[in-house]
Amino acid sequence: MIKQEEVYKIGRIGKAHGVKGEVTFMFDDDVFDRVDADYLILEVDGILVPFFMEEYRFRTDSTALVKFEDVDTQERARELTNCDVFFPRCLTDDEEDSPSFASLVGFSIVDAGSKRVVGTIADIDDQTANILFELEDGRLIPASEQLITAVNPQERTLTMILPEGLLDL
Repeated sequence: MIKQEEVYKIGRIGKAHGVKGEVTFMFDDDVFDRVDADYLILEVDGILVPFFMEEYRFRTDSTALVKFEDVDTQERARELTNCDVFFPRCLTDDEEDSPSFASLVGFSIVDAGSKRVVGTIADIDDQTANILFELEDGRLIPASEQLITAVNPQERTLTMILPEGLLDL
């Protein structure tokens, strides 16, 4: 059984496309293309289920058409509408470039100065040009690469230089 902490959300399935089982996939992170993944994980009725991709093609920078194995009809594709799409963390551990912000959801933020945990990243707010980490308690921290000093995937921690007073806002 796939556990929630083993994956991170990268998008959502939109509507069926055509009659042969393709679906529209709206994504925030194109990691599935960068690491040449064979499958994506969909949350179906609260259960994380791997779906192997036969093929996909990009429509825009944030949308792709995906054909999953054993999804061969428009009716079957419609059953996947609005399913959240996740990516396995184990496939991104070998990624050479810096991790995507989406993959950091669930990580604890450690203040580089005091060495104390200030909270856990619950979501990424990318609605504006200034991307923010939203902590579980609702506080917002700038997701600036200049503030990040270390990422530890094994301990699921993100060490950051937090300007004085930032957490008091």
